Amino acid sequence: MQVFDRLLGLFSLARGALALVGLAVVLAVALPAPRDTLPRQATEAAAGTISTSAAGPIQVAAAESAQEREQRAVAEFIARRYRVAESASTSFVSTAYRAGEEFSVDPLLILAVMAIESRYNPVAESSMGAKGLMQVIAKYHPEKLLEHGGEHALLNPEVNIQVGARILREYMRRLGEIESALQMYAGALDEPTSQYAGKVLAEKARLLQVLSRMRRQA
Repeated sequence: MQVFDRLLGLFSLARGALALVGLAVVLAVALPAPRDTLPRQATEAAAGTISTSAAGPIQVAAAESAQEREQRAVAEFIARRYRVAESASTSFVSTAYRAGEEFSVDPLLILAVMAIESRYNPVAESSMGAKGLMQVIAKYHPEKLLEHGGEHALLNPEVNIQVGARILREYMRRLGEIESALQMYAGALDEPTSQYAGKVLAEKARLLQVLSRMRRQA
């Protein structure tokens, strides 16, 4: 009888232990994850590092347009050739493209004029009073500077490029072709060899070669 009672007691203890194990399993499944894992999961989700095995991490890349690639290639060339900070050359190129669109002038021609006139020095000044990237002489174009606040604005690269592009467009309309317009821009319309125009057009040809190489590589 004592043996039977002892066995019955052991059975009761074993059943109680199994019940405790089962309760622990239920609690582990039912209770939420520890709090410290929640901020980590939120951070990973914000950073885009949480992914499924099928889809992989989420990646969003902005596509670069053809014109943006073109401008970048030209800006890099100018920075190397003329030892200009790339941030500055990028700004000059972007402004030249905007001015070219506004005044219907080839932006590469505008950039070529800058190269010959100032080698991309925005504070260049000549003994004749020409100022800035495109070496504009204020006394010949006062009406074009009124809206920008006067002559001092010519040392602002964006204003200088806009005014220079406007002058080029005016001369091209007046004379009907680019070479004479360039000679007039330089104040050398009567110079028989068109030396200035030749320099500008040669520089424009270099820029065209840069774009040609970029397109072949693409």
